[in-house]
Amino acid sequence: MNLIILSVLILVAIAFISAVILYAATQKFKVIENPKVELVEAVLPGVNCGGCGYAGCKSFAEACVKSEMLEGLYCPPGGKETMSEISDLLGIEFDEMHDTLAVVRCNGSCANRQHTNTYDGAKVCSIAAMTYGGETACSYGCFGYGDCVTVCNFDAIYINEETMLPEVDESKCTSCGVCVKACPKQIIEIRKKEPYNIFVSCMNKDKGGVAKKACNVACIGCGKCVKTCPYEAITMSDDLAYIDDKKCELCGDCIPVCPTKAIKDSKFNIQNSKLADVPISIES
Repeated sequence: MNLIILSVLILVAIAFISAVILYAATQKFKVIENPKVELVEAVLPGVNCGGCGYAGCKSFAEACVKSEMLEGLYCPPGGKETMSEISDLLGIEFDEMHDTLAVVRCNGSCANRQHTNTYDGAKVCSIAAMTYGGETACSYGCFGYGDCVTVCNFDAIYINEETMLPEVDESKCTSCGVCVKACPKQIIEIRKKEPYNIFVSCMNKDKGGVAKKACNVACIGCGKCVKTCPYEAITMSDDLAYIDDKKCELCGDCIPVCPTKAIKDSKFNIQNSKLADVPISIES
């Protein structure tokens, strides 16, 4: 009987000592969270899309609280309004950024890009891209299978049944960038939204003749837009023109000189009188 009591006492002592050790360890290594983190997180949309560059809204909130000027911090779904709330909440200024939007840089519709073969595999862009160039002669264009549609949490992108190309609903797009990551052809880009945007709607890096044969509206690398731009906003690389939206002043000079009409505007309200007089052909 004494042996049983002794065993129980020993177990109780071990349990007590273990509890003391665990409590001490908890106190030593516990992380005290700044209460402002919870307040900032409550202001955020809570979609955890990763568009801000952080793992989720909580991680972004922690970064905001630790920051002294909110430099480089921006919540795409929340936009300027949310960042202003965070700024007021923390009592610090933030660098006001332009609103942005996802832009599809491919105009290879069924009418512009003729099919040369038929794909019988899984209608998933990421799978097709592993072994397949596409159903047309352009291996750089959109598959049209809708990976970008599947991953969008805001129902902001859809496949146009006539053109079989993805289109972005500007009223719903939060520029979170999830569709950009989902596209294996890298044809979706986050660009400045206001007041509108001018961009090269092509990703074909083939030589001009090959590109034009594959798609009627492909960039052929002629360089006319580069020579025309007075702001040096257009560069040429791998026979493909690219317009830097940070340098572009929206003069519109490049649009009429493009022989294949590969340069498009993002279909926002055009207030620039010079651009308003320029006939712009846009394939939906």
